Amino acid sequence: MPMQFDLRQLADKVRQAAWQEILPRFQQVRDLDVRAKADATDLVTAADEAAERFLKREIETMMPGVLFVGEESASQDPGLLDRLNSAETAVVVDPLDGTANFVAGMPLFGVMAAVVRHGKPVAGIIYDPMSDDWVMAEQGGGAFLIRPDGTERRLAVSSSVPLPEAVGYVSSDFLPPAVKPDILARLAKARMFSSHRCAAHMYRAFAGGHGHFVMLDRLTPWDHLAGTLIATEAGAYVACLDGSAYDASKRTGALLTATDPDSWQALAREIFAHDGWGFATPQTSTVNDRPWHGLYEHRNSG
Repeated sequence: MPMQFDLRQLADKVRQAAWQEILPRFQQVRDLDVRAKADATDLVTAADEAAERFLKREIETMMPGVLFVGEESASQDPGLLDRLNSAETAVVVDPLDGTANFVAGMPLFGVMAAVVRHGKPVAGIIYDPMSDDWVMAEQGGGAFLIRPDGTERRLAVSSSVPLPEAVGYVSSDFLPPAVKPDILARLAKARMFSSHRCAAHMYRAFAGGHGHFVMLDRLTPWDHLAGTLIATEAGAYVACLDGSAYDASKRTGALLTATDPDSWQALAREIFAHDGWGFATPQTSTVNDRPWHGLYEHRNSG
């Protein structure tokens, strides 16, 4: 029998981590202990590490035997990611998404947690410590904004629009050099795009109906498992840019979330298709149980 969990209890633990370990350090430079990981833009602070330790302890107490995968834990033990897809139940946590914003004193960061079964998210939470509210979803149950007073609002993505009217959220930090100039130029076909430097807030805004697409170019599971489930439960269409369905096993490529399948196809064809991605381009792919034929037959047209 799959391990049972209480999503509201998990959300409360996420909130406690933020209030106990993150917010007291916000705009307190001397307490941050800022360090670079992969490069100067990939930061970790004392707040990230303390929040993750808190969540690991509380979640393993709440769900004995669960596989806990946090961003900082995985950076120390990459083998955790190898266990994620086969684990019956795992909890994947980004203890502080938007660390660069946090370090800069900008109030645009969040905490994300996803309950995952055999690599697929079944529940997700994105908490905003500054507004003290959550967006959350369970598979098949819809997505909701939960206010601190307990009131709820069901989330729905915006209606589809023609590409020239589309507003998007785009991360271009990790685009391959062979791809980046062309993709950025083609984004002019959309009305506008921006980056919050924080997947948590890009997914929150999109799922709440504020925008028409999200493209993120680094497939670390803690950045996407909660957000893609929430977006899907709000009515979105999600797939990797090679046309395959997203799950925790995906490590390379990019991920596109759109309001509906037709919009996803138009964005993939008109803006994001490019031979320089370096991944296979299937002539037929099945995404979310819907077949697409020749998605990339116009790859070189732009």
